[in-house]
Amino acid sequence: MTNEEEQQFLSSLEKKLWNAADKLRSTLDAAQYKHTVLGLVFLKYVSDSFKIRQDELIAQFTDAENDYYLDPADYGGADSDEYATEIAGELEQRDYYAEVNVFWVPAAARWKFLQDNNKAVIGGAELTLPDGNTKKFSSVGHLIDNALEKIEADTPKLKGVLNKLYTRLQIDQVKLGELIDLVATIPFKHASLNSQDILGHVYEYMLGQFALAEGKKGGQFYTPKSIVTLIVQMLEPFKGRVYDPAMGSGGFFVQSEHFINAHKGRIGDVSIYGQEYNHTTWQLAAMNMAIRGIDFNFGKEPASTYTNNQHPDLRADYVMANPPFNMKEWDTGVSENDPRWKYGTPPSGNANFAWLQHMLYHLAPNGSMGLLLANGSMSSNTNNEGAIRKKLIEEDLVECMVALPGQLFTNTQIPACIWFLTKNKGTRTTAAGRKLRDRKGEVLFIDARNLGYMKDRVLRDFSTDDLSQVTDAFHYWQMGEGYTDVAGLVKSVELAEIQKHDHVLTPGRYVGAAGVEEDSEPFAEKMARLTAQLKGQLEESDRLEAEIKQNLAGLGYEC
Repeated sequence: MTNEEEQQFLSSLEKKLWNAADKLRSTLDAAQYKHTVLGLVFLKYVSDSFKIRQDELIAQFTDAENDYYLDPADYGGADSDEYATEIAGELEQRDYYAEVNVFWVPAAARWKFLQDNNKAVIGGAELTLPDGNTKKFSSVGHLIDNALEKIEADTPKLKGVLNKLYTRLQIDQVKLGELIDLVATIPFKHASLNSQDILGHVYEYMLGQFALAEGKKGGQFYTPKSIVTLIVQMLEPFKGRVYDPAMGSGGFFVQSEHFINAHKGRIGDVSIYGQEYNHTTWQLAAMNMAIRGIDFNFGKEPASTYTNNQHPDLRADYVMANPPFNMKEWDTGVSENDPRWKYGTPPSGNANFAWLQHMLYHLAPNGSMGLLLANGSMSSNTNNEGAIRKKLIEEDLVECMVALPGQLFTNTQIPACIWFLTKNKGTRTTAAGRKLRDRKGEVLFIDARNLGYMKDRVLRDFSTDDLSQVTDAFHYWQMGEGYTDVAGLVKSVELAEIQKHDHVLTPGRYVGAAGVEEDSEPFAEKMARLTAQLKGQLEESDRLEAEIKQNLAGLGYEC
C-alpha cells in the first residue's frame, strides 16, 4: 500500500471522527469535551493494543515452532476445558506484555467490557465484573470512571493523572454511550498500518483540532508536528536523557520515539524527563506516554519551571522545547541571583532568555538543545537581552539558527525561529554515530522562510523534502562532508562576522539573496516580443467585450 493510500485512509478517518464527535460538543464546554473524548481514546488505544498482543500470544501458544508453544497433549487435548483455561491464564501474565512495551490493561478497563455494558448501566445496574465479583453502577460515566480507577490502581505512575470526571459530567448518559460507540468505530485492520500508527495519528490529530477549536489557549499544549519533527531530526536523540521543560502534551517525546523506531534504535535507551505548569496538559502528556508504553518522569506534580523546578539535578543529553513566546510576569518568586542566569538576568517583561538559560543550565557537557523562540530573540537589545545574547555568542554556545516561515502555528502569528545550542563544538561522535568535526568559532544560519506549502487557507506546513533540506544542510555542516553555502538559504559564518553585525542572529542578514538566473535575451528583442504579446491580448479583450455586448443586446439589455 502506498503512502498516498495510507494518507487517504487516515484523512477519511480524521474527518469521520471529528465531524461525528463534534456533534456532541454543544453539550459540554471545550475543556470538558476535550478530556471526555481523549479519555475514551486513551482507553480504546490501550485496550486495542492489549487485544492485538493477546491475539499474537494465542498464535504463539498454539504454534509448535514457537518458544511459547503450549502442547495440547499436556492439557487433555486442543478442545479440552483444561487447555482453554491454561491459555486464558497465560494471557493474563503481565510479563508477556511488558516485554514488547504494551501497556497492561486490567480486565474491567478493557474496551469490550465498556462497550458490552454501556447500555445496561443507563439508569443504574448491577454487573458481574471479569474477576467474578459484582458491583453496582449508577451510570455510563460511573462505568468509565471505574475503568480509569482500575488502571490507576494498577499503574502507580498514572495516579492522579487520568481524568475521572465522567460521573460528574452534565451530559445525557445516552449521548455518552453514543460517544463510546463512536470511538469504537476506529478501524484497526489495515494492510500496512498497525493500531499504534492509526491511534497515535488519531490522538495527535485530535490534539491539533482541539488547539484550533480552543484558539490561543489550546495552542499552549500543541506544537505543529512538522516543527517538532525538524528539531528531532536535527538533534537525533538516540540515547541518553531527553528533557522538555515546557512539554505541553509531550509532542517532542512522541516524535523522538518515532525517530528512534524509524532508525531501528531502542526506545529503552532514552530516558524521558518533562515539566508542565498546566494541570490538565500535564495529564494529557502522561496519557500520551502511557498509550505508547514510554517510561517517563514528569516530576511529582504540575508546576512552574521557574519557581518549582521538578528536575533540579538533571543534566540532559538533549533538551527540546516550545515555550510560550514573549511570556510576561514570569519571574515572581525567582531570585535575581538564581544560578541559572549565568549569562545575565532575563528581563521581567519577557521570558525568552529565561527559558533559554534554564535549558542551558540543564544541558550535559556534550549535550545539544533546540528551542523555538519568537524572532525578536535574535536581534532585541532591550532590557539586557542583547547583552545575554552577546555572551552566549562569545562563549561559543550557539551552533545553528533557523528562521521559520509564517503561518505555521494555529495559535499565534508571531514570527518564530529555532535556536540550536551545544556546550561542545569540538570533535566527537554523536549517539547517532555521526563523526562531528571541530566547529569552534562557527555558526550555521538557515533561512527557511521560503520553504513549506499552504496546507489550507490559513496554515503552512513543511513537506518531507523541506525537512530533509534543512536537516541535511545542518548535518553536512557538522560533519564537514558535502556542505556548501547556498545563497538565500544557508551559510556558515565565523564569530568575527557576527560581531560586526552587533551580535544579531537573524539568518537573513547572513545568507544573502538567492541567485537569479541570468536573462540572456537582448533587451530590444524582449521588449518587441512582450509588446506584440500585449497587443494580441488587448485585441482579444476588445473582441470578447464586443461579443458580450452583442449577446446582452440579444437578451434585451443594452450596455
